[in-house]
Amino acid sequence: MILRNLTLGQDLQLHHDLQWMDEHEWTPVVSSAEYSLTGALLIENATRQAGRPISLQPPDNSMAWHTRSVADLLRTWSTVPGQQFRLTLDDGRGFNVVFRHHEAPALEAEPVRQMATYDANDYWLVKLKFMEI
Repeated sequence: MILRNLTLGQDLQLHHDLQWMDEHEWTPVVSSAEYSLTGALLIENATRQAGRPISLQPPDNSMAWHTRSVADLLRTWSTVPGQQFRLTLDDGRGFNVVFRHHEAPALEAEPVRQMATYDANDYWLVKLKFMEI
């Protein structure tokens, strides 16, 4: 899985064991139903143009570890407002995404093992919340 920073033209390899947790929980169909003053039911349907959530996380704490340097780079990228990315999954599907800051935290990172200090090669668990644009 590759995350490409479209501003910097920089690619970041993400662990292939990250799972798209909410892949089938979103639908492009949106509708509203309300009654008019005459009592008639008014239903409006439309197709969403964007906004599909893409939440990536390890299936459990023993998988999809990233180094501290990857977690730090993701943190740096996530702090730039409006930063856009191209996420390419291992099956070849690609999505233009932004971090989902309105559902904070958009990035979670925690060490696999608790220690007093960490270096760039220590392993971390990361969870990412993106939104397709």
